[in-house]
Amino acid sequence: MSAVSERRERERAHRHQLIVTAARELAETEGWGSVTTRRLADRVEYSQPVLYSHFHDKDAIVAAVALDGFDELATCLHAARQSAGGPGPVALHAVGQAYLAFATGRPALYQAMFILPTRLKFASEETLPPLQACFDAFVECFDPGNERRELFAEVIWSALHGIAVLADSGRIPAAHQDERLDFLVSRFS
Repeated sequence: MSAVSERRERERAHRHQLIVTAARELAETEGWGSVTTRRLADRVEYSQPVLYSHFHDKDAIVAAVALDGFDELATCLHAARQSAGGPGPVALHAVGQAYLAFATGRPALYQAMFILPTRLKFASEETLPPLQACFDAFVECFDPGNERRELFAEVIWSALHGIAVLADSGRIPAAHQDERLDFLVSRFS
């Protein structure tokens, strides 16, 4: 690859990330309904055709934001998992706390990852590494000899997702997340 081609590729990657960051910031401050290609184009100071050369529609932008989010979530979950030592209740509690803190602290990002439609897939051959890394952090909370540890990880993640979404929507009090997490961990330990 020539130096000119490499520079163009770096510029394209920079524009791509600039669009993703702008979408995320706009969603965090004003909600996903405010994220339009017109507003993003104005915000990043590129034309709408430039945006469309990177993303074919808003769903693709949301998916790119979500993918960045899964990368961040995986880092948070693995750090929590590592700080807790070996598999077991302490690790599961730490990972659960990190997950709920992430969901609470980044509501628009969490929506992109789990609520808004994307083509990102779990539990398939198409599962991207950041999504798999998130799941692996839950799996690693259970003893490697546990043949059902992937099932346990799916159920725990599902329950935490339910807690996060219900608390965010005000359907259950957010103040009781620690108690819910304690109860969940005690049932799987």
